[in-house]
Amino acid sequence: MPMRVMLIHAMHESMAPIHRAFAQLWPEARIFDVLDSSLAVDHAADAGRLGPKMVKRFRVLGRYAAAAGPEGAGSDAVLFTCSAFGGAIDAVKRDRAIPVLRPNEAAFAEALKIGSRIAVLVSFEPSRGALAAELAEMAHQRGQVVEISAVLVADALAALQAGDGAGHDRAVAHAAASLQDVDVIVLGQFSMACAAEAVRAAVSVPVLTTPESAVMALRALLAP
Repeated sequence: MPMRVMLIHAMHESMAPIHRAFAQLWPEARIFDVLDSSLAVDHAADAGRLGPKMVKRFRVLGRYAAAAGPEGAGSDAVLFTCSAFGGAIDAVKRDRAIPVLRPNEAAFAEALKIGSRIAVLVSFEPSRGALAAELAEMAHQRGQVVEISAVLVADALAALQAGDGAGHDRAVAHAAASLQDVDVIVLGQFSMACAAEAVRAAVSVPVLTTPESAVMALRALLAP
């Protein structure tokens, strides 16, 4: 029986990258989508703060996603693709018995195995501080000292949303090429995965995308 994975998105731009990653790395999985584009808008309006209302909304989404399926069945895992909501996703993790993954945790775990000087590129401002804190906490739990460079690629997301994918990719690659003294680069949002080829051509260090890392982690967990 194929594994059933529910994907929860806060941005439409996150959907295609994770669909591609599943098609390439785990085509046997059955994936389904829940999109609430108001999450990112409301989070930005709250200046990036995760208040009780937002956490409650995520818990409701998590409960719905876990239960989705025909009578007598549900999801085997839930993957959030929205990178700025780690604390709210952790609340869902505590609620659910099935695996629930934050969008970045697999890529961050992989990055921590590669080196201690880690750059995280983002295109959504509220994600910058949230992801730096998430990575720092993961490193602390492992007893690892790290140097984190969290970089906002200004205007990249606006270019992508305007249909200028090439402009988005150029901006991300330029930001990556400007980095110095890093061991690994993480493209910190699912929507940035389309720039991976351009970034890898511009730098000499490993480049990780969150969709690829998440799919490989889920496959190892559910279909070893």
